[in-house]
Amino acid sequence: MNQQSGVVGGLTLLAVFGLAACSDLLNRPHPDAATARPAAASAPVVAVAQAAPASAATPPAPPPPPPILPYDDAVLSAANNLLGKAQLPVVPGRRYTVVIDPLIDGMTGGQSVATQAMGARIVALIRERYPQYDVQPFTPGSVAQSPLVLVGTFTGVDKNRKTEGPREAYRICLGLADLKTGKLVSKGLAFASAGGVDTTPTPHFRDAPVVADDPATTGYIKTCQGTKAGDPINPLYVDRILAATIISEAMDAYGAGRYKQALSLYENVLEVPSGRQLRTYTGLYLTNWRLGRKEAAAKAFGAIVDQGLDGRRLGVKFLFRPGSTAFWSDPRGGETPYPLWLKAISTEAGKRQACLEVVGHTSPTGPEPLNERLSLRRAEFVMHQIADEAPVLARRLIASGAGSRETLVGNGRDDDSDALDRRVEFKVVGC
Repeated sequence: MNQQSGVVGGLTLLAVFGLAACSDLLNRPHPDAATARPAAASAPVVAVAQAAPASAATPPAPPPPPPILPYDDAVLSAANNLLGKAQLPVVPGRRYTVVIDPLIDGMTGGQSVATQAMGARIVALIRERYPQYDVQPFTPGSVAQSPLVLVGTFTGVDKNRKTEGPREAYRICLGLADLKTGKLVSKGLAFASAGGVDTTPTPHFRDAPVVADDPATTGYIKTCQGTKAGDPINPLYVDRILAATIISEAMDAYGAGRYKQALSLYENVLEVPSGRQLRTYTGLYLTNWRLGRKEAAAKAFGAIVDQGLDGRRLGVKFLFRPGSTAFWSDPRGGETPYPLWLKAISTEAGKRQACLEVVGHTSPTGPEPLNERLSLRRAEFVMHQIADEAPVLARRLIASGAGSRETLVGNGRDDDSDALDRRVEFKVVGC
């Protein structure tokens, strides 16, 4: 049902605010053009006394999806298809500059040990086998030259290749986008077995207090998934790619423990067009909290809440004691940020004239009846905490429990990698 995780303030249970009418980042499907679609059923044959005219030929069945391969083989298969079949002019001696925007999880938008390893393996492959490409760092200077940009998602799927239930494999989707033409020039697809794959989040995403629908992440995913060579790059992605280069550098600095450098970079992002992203405010919160600047951290978290609710979806992680509805407390006596989070959430939610359904979720570990009861109890606990902070919301809240029916990660590990499965969703409903 849940375990403790080593994250800032202790982060494993998620509280998500979302409008019922909006697209659901946390549960939205991610179709891929390279994934086979069901063939249309042929028209029924009607028996008649006289000879019937010949019916139209039945369309050929679509090819089956690619097989599930060992992780390393799957990465190479997708990358070789992407790089070897790119629709680019062949000019003797010409080299195309390529930058890699760090790969992400196709459901959550987060980066992990596995997605970082994929990026490194693709860079090595390009340098080993594809001399027509010149790999450059993902920096503002390189992006300003309008190079080819490689994007990719790594998404858990079940035995039917769907993003639901227990995940038994991973779908690798790669795209190569030409910033000069504004179009995709190649796609790559493969399925990797789950064995030995390390989906531990990178420090920024491990410690991030929220998850929410963010235009930059949405644009990235839509550029890679549900597209084919020749399609235009999603405009949400193009508009925010320059800011993404600085954010990527800031995330690296944060992961290395260089918090002052990371803070400076995140502050610089705010000055870049389209830099006011969820990842930017999250970075400002994390670095200020690490540096003991509580007032600045509170201000950044308020901006996170404001942006998340304006975007109709916000998720806040709370760490609970195993099998309990009580918040986890640091045994070393460290300060937890929960009061800060609850105050900001209650204040912003109280400004909005809406009713909220609070829905608890758990990971699939343990009996489902127990999961359902625990998810309801935790939803009720969070609901009462919000109501205590903002009494105006008391008559506009209702709690329910979904158990483990709607997992986002679905690996059942009960650690940092599937913290999003243990969440509480706040959905705006009619009063």
